[in-house]
Amino acid sequence: MSNYESKDIVVLDGLDAVRLRPGMYIGTTGAKGLHHILWEIVDNAIDEISNGFGNKITITLEKDGSATVEDNGRGIPVDIHPTEKKSGVEVVFTKLHAGGKFDTHNYGYSGGLHGVGASVTNALSEWLKVTVFKNKKKYYMEFRSYPDEKGKIKSGIPVSPLTEIGTSTSTGTKIQFLPDKRVFGDITFSYDAIVRRVRELAFLNKGIIIEVIDKNSGQDQTYCYEGGLKDFIAYINEGKTVLFNKPIYLASESKIIKMEAAVQYTDSYTENSFSFVNNIPTTEGGTHETGFRTGFTKFMNEFARTLGLLKEKEQNFIGEDFREGITVVLAIKMNNVQFEGQTKTKLGNPEAKTDIEAMVYKELSKFFSVKDNQKIAEIIINKAKGASKSREAARRAKELSRAKNSADNFNLVGKLASCTSRKAELSELFIVEGDSAGGSAKQGRDRAFQAILPLRGKPLNAEKKRLEQVLANEEIRTIISALETGISEDFNINNLRYNKVIILSDADQDGAHIRAILLTFFFRYMRELITDGHVFIGLPPLYKIQKGNQIEYVYSDYELPEAIKRFGRNYQIQRYKGLGEMNPEQLWETTMDPEKRTLVKVTIDDATEAEKMVTTWMGDNIEARKEYISEHANFDREDTFMEEIK
Repeated sequence: MSNYESKDIVVLDGLDAVRLRPGMYIGTTGAKGLHHILWEIVDNAIDEISNGFGNKITITLEKDGSATVEDNGRGIPVDIHPTEKKSGVEVVFTKLHAGGKFDTHNYGYSGGLHGVGASVTNALSEWLKVTVFKNKKKYYMEFRSYPDEKGKIKSGIPVSPLTEIGTSTSTGTKIQFLPDKRVFGDITFSYDAIVRRVRELAFLNKGIIIEVIDKNSGQDQTYCYEGGLKDFIAYINEGKTVLFNKPIYLASESKIIKMEAAVQYTDSYTENSFSFVNNIPTTEGGTHETGFRTGFTKFMNEFARTLGLLKEKEQNFIGEDFREGITVVLAIKMNNVQFEGQTKTKLGNPEAKTDIEAMVYKELSKFFSVKDNQKIAEIIINKAKGASKSREAARRAKELSRAKNSADNFNLVGKLASCTSRKAELSELFIVEGDSAGGSAKQGRDRAFQAILPLRGKPLNAEKKRLEQVLANEEIRTIISALETGISEDFNINNLRYNKVIILSDADQDGAHIRAILLTFFFRYMRELITDGHVFIGLPPLYKIQKGNQIEYVYSDYELPEAIKRFGRNYQIQRYKGLGEMNPEQLWETTMDPEKRTLVKVTIDDATEAEKMVTTWMGDNIEARKEYISEHANFDREDTFMEEIK
């Protein structure tokens, strides 16, 4: 056994730890991580402006692959830090856990909590340049990452101390950085992804001006929403049928929390809640959402009795009744935020529930004290009445579904080919289009960990139906039984039978429709399957090219010409019209073998955009769907869908 002594302990100085383990700080070194280091800089600018200093941010994607973020805030401090004996700029960009957000002296509210943002961006950049406009002067400092004499990368090293380079009539900070290809490879910034996030930030920060410029494509866009959350909710519900045009807007603050909320109802059957804490999306909800729901349900029940719409002997509506068809945007700002986990997606502060509940109740009382607004209350309460009846029908449907569970499981014997492993983390379920393809998949699979569930008909489009109607669909019920998680309010991710749920359908229009229907069902009634990374799309090949013993499978029309060139002459080509044309060996080799297959993980990076897309594609608004197709579809390329998902 080798000795383990003090000399074996590696001490990482400065930003070396970030460079060695970037995943600990930005999650991934893929596209998401690349954009993460941009958001660290943007969020600092947003924090500055949302606390009342300045009003504009400009994000520029430069032609050399770098990004520039400029704001007109106060400017990063340039004086010498009392203990570090370096300028504030150098401290901010070279010291982890150094920042002005650990107390409330300079920032009442902030999304950046740990002081690692700017320094992490510096550590993972080839170079970073800072220009500060402050005290009627202009200051400049540059940092670089380079290999030392042993080839080890030294991260974010100052080229020289902060230097005064001129005068200035403005204030603010300009930061330009080039992500290091030694970390991120050839991935580049996505203008579309940046625009989506910037639009959201502009909605959340009423009146702020955010400009995005892409010097590569010549595109630029400026966002500013004077209506704030009211404009946000109108954007989310665009293309839906709203039950009242004027959204309910609530704004209040306590000693520790500032709250804004907008509420509107549509004729849909599902809830759409979007919450934010200090501009950070809390996709898993938390105590602020709980407080909002409790306060809303309490007030609406009392007001229903005041209006005589809920009789004395009738039971109160439950929260679920008021959530049918509701769209809510809840944005709070508070000090000493406690997020659960490192991902900052769920608020844990218990005091948020109490304060938000009280504020929502008080502000609803004010809103509905205006006589004209009482018509809105009647619409909401009548919607809740319908939801209550539907809930009772769904309860009976669930009971019937549970009663039929043994029968369903019996039916699954003829449908589901389960795997021998009982370890969910090792198991995967293929939901396969058609009995023919299902038969090949059952024969070609690895029975140890792969289960096959063929679909004999098209599942129901869950976007247009109530829960009891969804549960009446045999194909949907079969999927629910196979996954073992339950559905909707009864959903429990801990009971998931398979770690991977893989949709395997033909590479044609019908196959795309089945994928869309299944993804809509998961999005509406089993969303955690997607957010926790369990849903995948399997990519079957379109062509098989063969010449003697040489065989190649081609997955898109775009790739076909190059593949044919590799074969020269005298080759044979087969175009697969569907999965059913493949024998078990071919299906295994091309689509199911973990060593060779291509799977696309289904993710939700932007919940509001996902909501709009599902509504557009699967809802009743034909004009909105036509407009989307006209704007985004590329009719000159047959393989547009394949290229996008790859």
